[in-house]
Amino acid sequence: MDLIERRSVLALALVYLFRMLGLFLIMPVISIAADDLSGASTALIGVAIGIYGFSQASLQIPMGMMSDHFGRKPIIFIGLILFALGSLICANADDVYQLITGRAVQGAGAIASTLMALLSDVTREQNRTKAMATVGISIGASFMISLVLGPWLFDLVGLTGLFYLSFAFSIVGIGLILFAVPNVTQHSFKRDTTPSKVALARVLKNGQLRFLNISVLLLHASLTALFVAIPTILLERFDLALGMHSVLYLVVMGLAFIGMLPLVIMAEARGKMKLILLIVIATIGISTLLMGWTTVLWVFAVWVCAFFIAFNTLEATLPSLISKLAPVGYRGTAMGVFSTHQFMGAFLGGVGGGWLVQHYGMQGLFTVVGLIWLAWLIIASRQPAPKSLSSLAFSLPDLTDAELEAFKRELERIQGVEDMQIFTDEQTAYLKIDKKRLDKETLKRVAPQVSI
Repeated sequence: MDLIERRSVLALALVYLFRMLGLFLIMPVISIAADDLSGASTALIGVAIGIYGFSQASLQIPMGMMSDHFGRKPIIFIGLILFALGSLICANADDVYQLITGRAVQGAGAIASTLMALLSDVTREQNRTKAMATVGISIGASFMISLVLGPWLFDLVGLTGLFYLSFAFSIVGIGLILFAVPNVTQHSFKRDTTPSKVALARVLKNGQLRFLNISVLLLHASLTALFVAIPTILLERFDLALGMHSVLYLVVMGLAFIGMLPLVIMAEARGKMKLILLIVIATIGISTLLMGWTTVLWVFAVWVCAFFIAFNTLEATLPSLISKLAPVGYRGTAMGVFSTHQFMGAFLGGVGGGWLVQHYGMQGLFTVVGLIWLAWLIIASRQPAPKSLSSLAFSLPDLTDAELEAFKRELERIQGVEDMQIFTDEQTAYLKIDKKRLDKETLKRVAPQVSI
């Protein structure tokens, strides 16, 4: 990457980080802190936790498509302003309904797909995978940081202070977009990062992608539902002061990160993806069931750690599987649908988790979530093992129709090229390749611009 690309990618990764921090910092404390609000009930607190996911899921693909017509930065500014407005509403909420409204407005700043489209605009094809990985790391880091810092910051500034901090994060994000990311006047439509209406039906009908989409929906529904209960359990069942929750989360998340690494390596590098998926799905189900019955703090922490080892492994491998299984040339559409399911899961988990705790207690919540995952394990066991394919995109030189047809035939004959599409409207070729079988020398000869 050159200097401008590095600066742009870092700025966009920080915008992601700050925005997700603003959403997640309240997660480990809101089920306790919102009890003081007028009209609060466990069910409504669950709605407040998850409602942002509904507005995110509803608006992120439309806002991404709008950015093709109105420009990336104007849509991102609108999204960050909505996020700031929602944070102010939450900070000044006197009752739980104002809190729910503010969280919904926060989520309405659904700029994830637009940020990814802007990332595509400011990076070259050969650097885009690294850029997307950098952004992915920032998203994962935001959740871990939120769990550790949320209780500690709440002790210092309270719930109102956390929402004012979210407001500040949105202002910083606006500054980064204004001053650190270059203005791009020509917005290129890149199918590897931008959703396409043409491919939407094809992606939705794909059975393997549907399995992955429901998996991420269940994953984030479970996470949000559990955090309706876990802070209260730590406080009331185990008499752990809220300030000490940060210490517990720090230890748990640190161990969970270490524990995830060998599982991801086995799945990705050693081709054991289906086996690892079955192991982590079973782990989520069993650990969640056992959380409900545990009466010793350190044992409870072990089950929470096991849950997060499995959660982190799925969070890392599911997007990789989406990339492998997406129709060639339409990874952006597949990822958009995947992210929509992710956010909708957060909404369903908050609403469903709050309702379960209010009507059936903490034990009912853990039992339902655990059994759902054990049922999903049966469905997962019947899924075919995914092929280990990778996506590759590169720009095309100006070619006549005859030269383009000859170029296609040459690409099709290369060993390891499993599928391909060429889109002349964006002058880009998209390939599905088997890296273990790929004849790299021939591919470099046919397409010297490829970076492998």
